[in-house]
Amino acid sequence: MLNSPVVEAAPEDRPRPRISDPALMVIFGASGDLAQRKLLPALYNLVQKGLLPKDFTIVGYSRTGYSDEEYREFAKVGVKEHADVEFREDDWQQFSQGIFYVSGNYDDPAGFARLKECIAEREQGRHTGHNRLFYLATPPSVYEPVSTQLGQANLVHPADEECWTRLVVEKPFGRDRASAHALNEHLLSIFDEEQVYRIDHYLGKETVQNILVFRFANGILEPIWNRNYVDHVQITVAESIGLERRGGYYDKSGALRDMVQNHMLQLVSLVGMEPPVAFDAKAVRDQKVNLLRSIRPLAPEEVGQYVVRAQYGPGEVNGEHLPSYRDEEGVAPESTTETFVAWKLEIDNWRWNGVPFYLRTGKALPQKVSEIAIYFRRAPHLLFASAEDSKQISRNVLLIRIQPDEGISLKISAKLPGPSVKLQPVNMAFHYGSSFGSTPPDAYQRLLLDVVLGDGTLFTRRDEVEVAWDRVTRVLEGWQMQEEQAQAQGVPLRLPTYEAGTWGPAAAEELLGQEDQNWRKP
Repeated sequence: MLNSPVVEAAPEDRPRPRISDPALMVIFGASGDLAQRKLLPALYNLVQKGLLPKDFTIVGYSRTGYSDEEYREFAKVGVKEHADVEFREDDWQQFSQGIFYVSGNYDDPAGFARLKECIAEREQGRHTGHNRLFYLATPPSVYEPVSTQLGQANLVHPADEECWTRLVVEKPFGRDRASAHALNEHLLSIFDEEQVYRIDHYLGKETVQNILVFRFANGILEPIWNRNYVDHVQITVAESIGLERRGGYYDKSGALRDMVQNHMLQLVSLVGMEPPVAFDAKAVRDQKVNLLRSIRPLAPEEVGQYVVRAQYGPGEVNGEHLPSYRDEEGVAPESTTETFVAWKLEIDNWRWNGVPFYLRTGKALPQKVSEIAIYFRRAPHLLFASAEDSKQISRNVLLIRIQPDEGISLKISAKLPGPSVKLQPVNMAFHYGSSFGSTPPDAYQRLLLDVVLGDGTLFTRRDEVEVAWDRVTRVLEGWQMQEEQAQAQGVPLRLPTYEAGTWGPAAAEELLGQEDQNWRKP
């Protein structure tokens, strides 16, 4: 394996960090796991790295009855455990003086009146620039009540044109095409589109962002990034865990909604999009939307041919026994919720016509891994017709590993040392840790900073969300048709199963359909 040396840029070559505005951030759902494990540590990291001003102000809002001091202690636990910079008590004291808390229900005008008063006090006493950021770290069921109350409390549109107000919405953004459209309609009746930042933390990962740089900053790649040279693409997002006491939530969601609609279709769009005219929010998102619109929509009767779903059965993962999905706590005994999805996705445009994109995601698989594997067409074999194992010349595979061990590698064929011509695959690889001497920061740091900077490049636009949901809803409609047919026959629908700790059902292997195409084993 060829590893890159540590890259140390000269001081004059290092890009200067973007300077953020002062701001006040309100976290709804402030007593939840997301706030404690991700948002508060990310904000602390950004302040200590000098990417946010020292007096950046945070107001937590949730139903839990904390005082300011009690909420600061709650935040301190998360920061000490999850921040990636050294925790120092004096730094924490300065940071924590900018943390405040308001308790109230999410549909309670009185609670939002207290919030408005708190914001006014902090804007008067601290340097916030009257810029406001609202973050919905709540269950989706309260997105509409919170946004409604923000509008009625007159907290949405700043009086000064030089100030800004922004709203960050976590996934899941709807459950299907109709609910996503309805949520967009509601939010945009209160906020302007440029104020709304629909977040997908996958887009904050360094390797995901690097897809665009890798594609468009290297002149050797773009000429071969098309149907003439690429045989097929595999995208895998695998989890080794089961439900971990989240059966009640997951049984209403499933793998298609939980992973495919957002994370995986975002990866498809980045891999497949045309070059944008500029690296800015509008240009990049325009091309992502164009790619998503090129995904061939499935008719309900086609879904069984192109999409495989299954549930995990009992088995062992990493030495731990897992029961079958239907035996998990919170799961309905006759559940037809999928824990595994494989989708042969076709893109109807000039660049990718005839090149299948295979998507695979599931729970209780052998390991946790997220990666994109681009399989190139085989080289002609005539030159090596007399070589040993000539029929085993492997494909060149470009592997983009998102997690763990973030990096990019290219598999090529080389001659094994010796008197005969014997070929062996080898890898040329780049890893973040060895090349840059550090691991990538948590995705939320980049995304939160971008919101404050007003950069929407890594966030999803309304039309992007709705076209992704359109393609996924067509699959859901196909599954609904299958269930209705089973009911009409008086036979309960049971999904195929796969043993926990394996890579899914046999039907997923059959989906690839060609003799020389197989799922990659990470």
